[in-house]
Amino acid sequence: MEIWPALINAPEPWVRYRVLTELYDYDETHEAVAAARSAMIAHPLVQALILELQSWPGVVLSSHKSASQHYHKLAFLADLGLTRDDPGIPAILDRVLSHLTEEGLVTLPMVISTHYGGSGQETWGWALCDAPTSLYALAKMGYKEDPRILKGRDYLVSLARDNGWPCTVSKELGTFRGPGRKEDPCPYVNLIILKCLALYDDTSCREAARTGIETLLDLWENSRTKHPYIFYMGSDFRKLKLPFIWYDILHVLEVLSQFEVAVRDERFAEMLSIVLDRAGGEGFYTPESVWQPWKGWDFGQKIKPSLWMTFVIQRILKRVVKD
Repeated sequence: MEIWPALINAPEPWVRYRVLTELYDYDETHEAVAAARSAMIAHPLVQALILELQSWPGVVLSSHKSASQHYHKLAFLADLGLTRDDPGIPAILDRVLSHLTEEGLVTLPMVISTHYGGSGQETWGWALCDAPTSLYALAKMGYKEDPRILKGRDYLVSLARDNGWPCTVSKELGTFRGPGRKEDPCPYVNLIILKCLALYDDTSCREAARTGIETLLDLWENSRTKHPYIFYMGSDFRKLKLPFIWYDILHVLEVLSQFEVAVRDERFAEMLSIVLDRAGGEGFYTPESVWQPWKGWDFGQKIKPSLWMTFVIQRILKRVVKD
């Protein structure tokens, strides 16, 4: 908590806004909160994202790891705290919702070659390494209780297996599957489905989440020997990196910290200790790896501490350390 006052005075309005609402628990009607939120929405970096996302879904999806994908940027706006009531957002979300499937999942344009079981043509479909992120953004931005989103959430729950969630795609994508054994769980899929389910307190969601949580913690415990779908928890995984795009230690901690059963686990504590040991002399954290499309943000540079990254880690700590 000693560092919180310094974060309140951050030049970035999104840092001030989230610190006030998530660390200090100030209400949205608080004068300082309202001022920070207005400044955040008007900021050129945020406005640039809103403008870019008007062209949803963006380029045809070629890599789920691409930090330029529109659905990753939409999830980041949701993390900042933007909602369907903010200027420019309704038009984006209308485009997203116009591509909901019967199962309640968002489709994106993709090209899967015939070599990998697809048609080789541009096709709208979903994969469990993208749909949960889109669903998360919709829920976070004001559609959490919308019947269409709840249907998608329940469909995700229904796909869980005894060892977590597998690599699964819509029928439009043919027999495409990631590079792994079909009986293995996909680490990244488990991560982003848990991220979506963490928004809900429903018993069915929490029960399904337990399996996914154990999957991630077990992979950490056995990180030297278990690498399903070529997802490793080695040196690259342990580098501090934002925003939440792929499978890395901060993303895993952010998601797991929202589940009490995970927070109490010594494997979670071990991961958290690795991150806390990276704090600088004044308690700030500096990115150790960056996504080039985000170089304009303070977490997109490795040369100085990131106040947004410091806030994210403080939020994780607040969830873990109860008063």
